[in-house]
Amino acid sequence: MLNVFRQLGKHWQACVLIVALLMVQAYCDLALPGYTSDIVDVGIQQGGVESAAPNTVRSATLASLELLMSEDDAAMVDAAYGPADADGVRQLSAGADRSAVEQALTTPDVALYMAASQSAAKRLGEESAVPEASDLDTVNTAFAAMGASGRAQLQATLKQMLASVDQSTQDTLAKQAVLLVQLDYQAQGTAHSVQMAYLWHMGRQMLGFSLLMVVAAVGVGLLAARVSAAIGRDLRRGVFSRVVRFSNAEMDSFSAASLITRTTNDVQQVQMTCVMILRMVAYAPILGIGGIIRVLQMHVGLSWIIAAAVAVLIVLVLVLMRFALPKFRIMQTLMDRLNLVSREILTGIMPIRAFSREKYEEKRFDEASTDLMKTQLFTNRVMTFMLPIMMLILNCVTLAIVWFGGKSMDTGNMQVGQLIAFISYTMQIVMSFLLLTTISIMLPRAGVAANRICEVLQTAPTILDPPADQAVEKSDWAGEVSFQDVSFRYPGADADVLEHITFTARPGETTAIIGSTGCGKSTLLNLIPRFYDVTGGSVTVDGVDVRQITQHRLHSLLGYVPQKGTLFSGTIESNLKFGGDQITDGQMEEAAAIAQASEFIDAKPSRYESPIAQGGSNVSGGQKQRLSIARAIACDPKVYLFDDSFSALDYKTDVTLRRALAGKTRNAAVIIVAQRISTVLRADQILVLDEGRIVGRGTHAQLMAGCPEYQEIARSQLSQSELDGKGGAQ
Repeated sequence: MLNVFRQLGKHWQACVLIVALLMVQAYCDLALPGYTSDIVDVGIQQGGVESAAPNTVRSATLASLELLMSEDDAAMVDAAYGPADADGVRQLSAGADRSAVEQALTTPDVALYMAASQSAAKRLGEESAVPEASDLDTVNTAFAAMGASGRAQLQATLKQMLASVDQSTQDTLAKQAVLLVQLDYQAQGTAHSVQMAYLWHMGRQMLGFSLLMVVAAVGVGLLAARVSAAIGRDLRRGVFSRVVRFSNAEMDSFSAASLITRTTNDVQQVQMTCVMILRMVAYAPILGIGGIIRVLQMHVGLSWIIAAAVAVLIVLVLVLMRFALPKFRIMQTLMDRLNLVSREILTGIMPIRAFSREKYEEKRFDEASTDLMKTQLFTNRVMTFMLPIMMLILNCVTLAIVWFGGKSMDTGNMQVGQLIAFISYTMQIVMSFLLLTTISIMLPRAGVAANRICEVLQTAPTILDPPADQAVEKSDWAGEVSFQDVSFRYPGADADVLEHITFTARPGETTAIIGSTGCGKSTLLNLIPRFYDVTGGSVTVDGVDVRQITQHRLHSLLGYVPQKGTLFSGTIESNLKFGGDQITDGQMEEAAAIAQASEFIDAKPSRYESPIAQGGSNVSGGQKQRLSIARAIACDPKVYLFDDSFSALDYKTDVTLRRALAGKTRNAAVIIVAQRISTVLRADQILVLDEGRIVGRGTHAQLMAGCPEYQEIARSQLSQSELDGKGGAQ
């Protein structure tokens, strides 16, 4: 997973902005349950009354309350309210100290409400009754008739009553202080308007937080999508550019199917996981920690339920990942295997049909697909336990909160709105862990995918350009290629493939290399363009070691035709001009004519604009080989390298092509690897390889006279009369 976070670290500015937006989103999300609690507890149950200090109060009620205070508190409260209006209502001044007024009024509010309740009980003949505005008026009239002695006696009774109750009872009484304010608002006729004003005010704030949360969520989604897309782009670009720089040694260590999987499926896994990390993994702890803080601030004594649920969730995740994580590592390898089998079947469909091996290949594909399916089924089955168990935990937590919360409500330690808010916060906390658990399904697989991608990116190419200050640059390259005591061994091999190879291929001459299969002919040719580097000796061009020439410059001197003709999807023109934009239409047509490709090109309706399918599947083997030869000729190189490039041509086309090629290559060195004697008969120099060593060197006539290995090859392909005739001609 470290590699995934390293990719995110490259976009740290956007990640910081995303985290900031997530904090805004979480703050809004956590604020909404608090507003819900206030709407239920204050807006509905308390009629919108938030404080024991009313905004407006009738003069009679304020006078009764002042009778229950000390003289200092009464003076402070009386000063806090302005003069009475025509209806005898006084309003709290804007500059008043609301907290001091509230503290002074809390106990008198409770006492006056209790007196009104007693008045209602007497009026209705019941032990307990809900007072009305008329009951408050009765109490106010009674209090107004009291003298100084009555006031002192009333305050002494109130003090004695408060001294006999414990702190929790006092806290409960303090919550009832708003009931007196609500009762006075009813007497004023403003109770409904106060309640609606409070509900509208809270509703507007909730709507504002909701809209802000939406904006933050959209911003997070947009930024996360852009960051993950950029990571996917950079990874694909990095893998592609690194693979393009690989030599054959690195390509041999990675199969083509594996590289395709790493560039597509693995990158997609990392990209998708990065989105999840930025949108879910980063949000879950912010929301969870914020929810825990909110729960602790409520002081309701039910936090142990959340702690128990989180502990069970952590144990569940650890157990499930213990079984699933190893399978995620195996899954990507099986994906490689499936891609490899699919690629082999699709590219080899013709020989499969020719040998009636359809059933066998179907069985191979079915085995690879079944292995992958079984692994995926195992991981999916393990993970299917996660959601139902988590939902069970979630429901058990809700049940426990309702059970114990109901008991707290009975004792007066919790209100309905607080219970609703606590359940909401608990759901947010548990859902945070649920989000982390859900993403934990993807994280291990993404970690494996990221490691596989980094394995490619961290594989250093063995073929490197020389330092800029050591690179040799010339403007007058002649094209003389020289091997000086060259030996070569494949990486990890126990023995050399080529041993002590020494020869020179000069401009204007043709050097042919022939030998039995597996003797190292193609390997020798691959050392010139540095597909591999020699392990001993040196390969030079015009006396300069190829390791001192930049690869771009070296390849610009060479016209290489591989053993297997490879064409790219596009047109005939795009393939013939593959060597660069500097190739003109005239050079292209000349190269096609020399390669004997003009005949079938001109026969096509679109000629050079005719389409070429992927891999050249819509042209024959001989046409593909001729187009590959024309592609090399069009570059007008200093050195031509033909790796058994005439094998698919008939003898007539072969002779005609080589005759036309001789005129084009008068000033260039030509090196031909061939299997057919007819291809090398007129070469200026023929090298005979056997088990990686040069066992013969000379012209055809010289080798027929003194090289048994060459004689054996010649006699296996030509009759004695052909040998005598061609030898004499030579």
